[in-house]
Amino acid sequence: MKIKQHVSIIIPAWNEEMYIAETLKAVYKSADEESKDYSCELIVVDDGSTDETYSRAVPWADLIVRHPYRCGKGAAMNTGRIASRGSVLVFLDADLGATANQFHNLIAPIRAKQADMVIARLPAAKKRGGLGFVRMLAKHGVYRLSGFEATAPLSGQRAIQREVMERIGRVSGGFGVEVGLTIDAVKLGYKVQELMIPFAHRETGRDMQGWLHRGKQLCAVGETLWRRWTEPIC
Repeated sequence: MKIKQHVSIIIPAWNEEMYIAETLKAVYKSADEESKDYSCELIVVDDGSTDETYSRAVPWADLIVRHPYRCGKGAAMNTGRIASRGSVLVFLDADLGATANQFHNLIAPIRAKQADMVIARLPAAKKRGGLGFVRMLAKHGVYRLSGFEATAPLSGQRAIQREVMERIGRVSGGFGVEVGLTIDAVKLGYKVQELMIPFAHRETGRDMQGWLHRGKQLCAVGETLWRRWTEPIC
């Protein structure tokens, strides 16, 4: 009898009470409909939330791991990896809402052995965001340090073979985690692929909160690039 491949869907969340239930519901229903020849577990890592994120995730998640205080996205992703059992790990943002049902498209190239890491490219934003500095820094940094031409270097929606994560063995903190994973995976010789998938999440505008968010991203990405330059994985 053929053994089903096991997929772990890991969702880091910090104060996402407005979106988490809809996101998890979409993943849960899609997994039930699409996973005919693979099995899924749904893991939420509550990264020190102070709102109702945990209680709203309870009806849908197979496992919820709670950090006692906010540790950052990279730490939350690593906690999810340690707690998971799957040979394929799917990382999704908590605010995808109903579009989280598209997660199975991330898995297809890995299951077909066409890629070891699949990164989602999202449709264009509906409202004006930042000036593109963070994305440009990430894009050029990834290319300079690995040779990979990324069009979605900051995308948090990605599927990764478990062995890739474990061989990399390190994750950057905060918003630099995706950039670091891409660089390390490419340098280790793994196949990385980008794929257009119609995910949609909360967009940050040009208000104070949006600029603060981008400032934190810029610092985190810059730090990650510096570390990958001074401490290359190989």
